[in-house]
Amino acid sequence: MKKIVAISILFMLFVCCSKGNKPLIGFYFWKTIYKLTPTEKAVLKTNEVQKIYIRYFDIDFNKTIQQAVPVKPICFEEKPTVADVVPVIYIVNKVWLQKNVSPAVLAEKTAGLIQQINLKNGLKIHEIQFDCDWTLATRDRYFEFIKAFEKINNVKITATIRLHQVKYYQQTQLPPVAAGMLMYYNMGKISTSDINSIYDASNANRYVASLRYYPLPVSVAFPIFSWGIHIRDNHVVGLRNKINRIDIEKDTNFVQQKSNWFRAKYSTYKNGVLYQANDYLKTEAISANDLNEMAATVAKNLKQPPKELLFYDLDEKNLQYYEKDLFKKISLSF
Repeated sequence: MKKIVAISILFMLFVCCSKGNKPLIGFYFWKTIYKLTPTEKAVLKTNEVQKIYIRYFDIDFNKTIQQAVPVKPICFEEKPTVADVVPVIYIVNKVWLQKNVSPAVLAEKTAGLIQQINLKNGLKIHEIQFDCDWTLATRDRYFEFIKAFEKINNVKITATIRLHQVKYYQQTQLPPVAAGMLMYYNMGKISTSDINSIYDASNANRYVASLRYYPLPVSVAFPIFSWGIHIRDNHVVGLRNKINRIDIEKDTNFVQQKSNWFRAKYSTYKNGVLYQANDYLKTEAISANDLNEMAATVAKNLKQPPKELLFYDLDEKNLQYYEKDLFKKISLSF
């Protein structure tokens, strides 16, 4: 009897520990006005989301005034109801190529604007994330910026990480942050091929095993967005955000050529963009099956379960193609 009780207790402890190790579900919010729709709020509730990563502003280099400047700061039309808000600052990589941009001065100005936004909206934060696809040429100045920022802000700092930075971390080095957020998407070249540039398993498999040896703790972000690649005369004209296959199927100005390829029947405007006759739109998206496959692959290669699973991005237009509780189900892969 004692043996049975002991086994039962061990089993219960195992179950509790297993549940405790499951990653928390979160989302990126990447619009310039924070106001959630009923659908967006329902998804947060269903998936027990307590943390949202909100793009506060971008930092880009203004050639006219020869300075790094904030671009399109967030406007809160309602206050987030989740427990934690994480400001995300996207920094255009070319900023660090400008020798007249001081990392220390930019860190001070960035901290000031974040504080201004928080004070205006009554927000208290415990973490800030920087999003920059740094290169060997920009690494040192970007890392200098992070170190300068840390000296004047008593908050946890995290940074986005790409797969190539994981595989070649001895060359790219580790950002001086508490943890990384692996952006498990945008893996291929935007092109006229049939390969999905958002997620390509064969490309991912060239890098993902390196996660086993990456020294920095990482959480993971998966894609739930779609876009269209505008093609003319077999050349890419541009990337059209927030476009999916269903949108184009309903548009009588386009005719479907293949499952996700559409041809403009004649010159027409769509969402303010001119499509000439015989231009093509190749739509790319991520299915629920893709997400499950991605999660299974990452789970197999991580040294330990991630603390968080994020999805990019919280937008009713993206969410309508998934079951509301899908995100919670995906966390079971870990």
